[in-house]
Amino acid sequence: LFLQLVSLLLIGIAAWGIGFGLISSLRVVGVVIAVGIFLFLIALVGLIGAVKHHQVLLFFYMIILLLVFVVQFSVSCACLALNQEQQGQLLEVGWNNTASARNDIQRNLNCCGFRTFNPNDTCLASCVKSSHPCSPCAPIIGKYAGEVLRFVGGIGLFFSFTEILGVWLTYRYRNQKDPRANPSAFL
Repeated sequence: LFLQLVSLLLIGIAAWGIGFGLISSLRVVGVVIAVGIFLFLIALVGLIGAVKHHQVLLFFYMIILLLVFVVQFSVSCACLALNQEQQGQLLEVGWNNTASARNDIQRNLNCCGFRTFNPNDTCLASCVKSSHPCSPCAPIIGKYAGEVLRFVGGIGLFFSFTEILGVWLTYRYRNQKDPRANPSAFL
């Protein structure tokens, strides 16, 4: 049930970002929605396995949840371990490889260029149209990157431990005898 709520929250946040025009990259939104749907289906497998006391479904739920734990724990630790220099390099790689996100950032944060602005490049910021000089985006993004990475890493770490608790509970529940089963049956 908890995993279903998290997956619905992911799908809702992606839809909210599209609805308010904060994110125009369909690839980013598509990935977030796909992850949300994947988590929803995995949670549904676990719920059906628990209700029906189905050993095979619970086994696959437990294995997939364990894999999700390993990935989420690793990503959370990586988010918490990045220093300022590594964050800057990561942001610059992202800036250079995504044109649609770059346009969204320039429009929403009213900045142009990553470290410097080339007047021949296109910029959707409102400062280009006015007489005010445009500031580069790197300091503005960098100011929030550390906070966001610590927040995301902390939340991911918390939820990864709830997932390992789910794996342990599934293992314990999976090995119990079905109370609806015939008491004279061997297994």
